[in-house]
Amino acid sequence: MRVSLRVNGIERTDEVEPRLLLVHYLRDVAGLTGTNVGCDTSSCGACTVHVDGASVKSCTAFAVQADGCDVTTIEGLATDGELHPMQRAFQEHHGLQCGYCTPGMVMAATSLLAENPNPTEQEVREGLEGNLCRCTGYHNIVKAILAAASAS
Repeated sequence: MRVSLRVNGIERTDEVEPRLLLVHYLRDVAGLTGTNVGCDTSSCGACTVHVDGASVKSCTAFAVQADGCDVTTIEGLATDGELHPMQRAFQEHHGLQCGYCTPGMVMAATSLLAENPNPTEQEVREGLEGNLCRCTGYHNIVKAILAAASAS
């Protein structure tokens, strides 16, 4: 089946199996390995990307469902070699440890701030409920998101 979509601002048209998950399309077809495969059950959020601006767990969507859509991955957040403010905040506030969940966390966090540019700590914690981190205890992740919000 043929899909046409814009990935990180670049138009792509590819032949895919109808059952190919979006996460595998991004990693294996588009070569964008920043989006991680975690649980394959939508529990962890490591595969979170934006589809037409909305936060989507790409392990639960087929590539054909993104046909005609604009998909942004962690690689698409930086502009001209400059980190996105959320990426910078995660770096400056140590919002990562092993880094496996980080791409999904950053994508979920940017979506959260797009919907609520000035969240409380509790709203950040609730907004991240679908993304798991096994290393950090979330304290620095929340701190980074709040810092990015206040920098905007």
